[in-house]
Parts: sequence; C-alpha cells; structure tokens
Amino acid sequence: MDMPIKDKVALVTGAGQGVGQGIAFALAERGARLALAGRTYEKVEQTAKEIRERGCDAQAFTCDVTDEYEVATLADKVVDQFGSLSILVNNAQTVINGRLLDITDDDYAMVMDSGPLATLRLMRACHPHLSGGGAIVNLGSAAGVRWDPSGYGVYAASKEAIRALTRTAACEWADDGIRVNAILPLSTSPGLATWAEKRPEEAEAYLSTVPLHRFGDPERDIGAAVAFLCGDEAGYITGHSLPVDGGQVLMR
Repeated sequence: MDMPIKDKVALVTGAGQGVGQGIAFALAERGARLALAGRTYEKVEQTAKEIRERGCDAQAFTCDVTDEYEVATLADKVVDQFGSLSILVNNAQTVINGRLLDITDDDYAMVMDSGPLATLRLMRACHPHLSGGGAIVNLGSAAGVRWDPSGYGVYAASKEAIRALTRTAACEWADDGIRVNAILPLSTSPGLATWAEKRPEEAEAYLSTVPLHRFGDPERDIGAAVAFLCGDEAGYITGHSLPVDGGQVLMR
C-alpha cells in the first residue's frame, strides 16, 4: 500500500468510537502516528491500544472540546509527546436533536460549543504546528444540505458553520501551507445502530435513499477518504466539502 502520510502525526478528536475511531484506524493503517483525544480516557486508550497492537504508534489524550483551556493546550501536549503535528481531524461533537420550538438555549449552545466553536479553537491552537505543509479535515454533515423532519435543524446549522469555517481557513491559511477540507459522511455508528434497532422501518426507508444501498464503514469508507485528503495526492485540494455518503447527495 502506498503510504503518503507515513510517520506524520495526526490528532483525531472523538476517537473513542464510531467515525472517529474508524478514521484513526485508517490513518494508522497508512503509517500515521496517532494522537487520539476524547472526553473519556478509557475509550480513546482502547482505540490507541488496538492501534498499537497493529504495530503503529498511538497515544491517548483526555480533552473535552467544550473546555477552552483543554483545547488550547491539547496541541502543545501532542507536540511534546510526538515532536510534531501534521494532521488535525475535528470529529468530536455533541448531538442534540429537537424541533426548533422545543430546543432550549442551553441545547443550542452545547451543539455550537462542541461543534463550530471547538473546531475553530482547535484549528487556531494547531495552526502554528501545521504551518508549512499540514492538513485539516473537519466533519460536516449531509444534515446541513437537506431538510430532515426528525429534528436535526440545530445540528445542521452547526455543521454548516463548520463548513463555512473550513472554506474561510482554506483561503486565509493557504499562504501558510495549510490545506483545510471537510467531509460529509454517512456512516454506521453506535447511535445509528440504536436508531435502526428501535425503528427498523424508518432505517430501511432511509437506506433506500442511498444509491449504493449501504451505510459507510467508519474505517474502510470514511477513514479512507480522510486519509486521502490528508495525503500528497490531495495536495491541490483545499476548501472542499466531500460527501462520503454512497451517492445519497445525488438524491437531494
């Protein structure tokens, strides 16, 4: 396997499960050294342990992305541990669903604090270390480009804000040698599995809107796309939002 990100240090937030874990596995498979961050140390340490068992370098870090101090100091901790930082993947975010008339101000603030505000803070904290050839991949969502009757409006708004920050950073930091892109994934996850189990008819109807007739695999599909955007083959791609959704975007 060609390994364009071999030995590059990658920081992945929300790496204890689901998409974040899959991204971490995919980056490790391609030779990256992994700094894995999450609120629950035991979860990210389990991911790190599995990566180390594959013969790759990985360390776990505790970080609540809504905590300004923890975010501000995370990049320096990673660099102290690994000696450098080349890749940032902003994956962690709290999801709170609800119709606009039902969502509370505190709910709204939590989604925004854990999403676009945390993304901005992490990008700024990592900027000095990424200058000269680094790459950032932020996690957007298809919820931001389609209407969903199940109450994803506030979450969608946060993801569109992240896409706006992605485009802005791509323009402002191009001269610093930093590429910034976003992906819009449709992936299996613990939350999706719970939903599908509780509402199988809804899940089947939703899956029928995906031309490839399956949900993405966190490592094989989502992680591989992130790894591509972080590598040299994507060296002329920045400011882009890439749907990784089995073609579902075509149905919107």
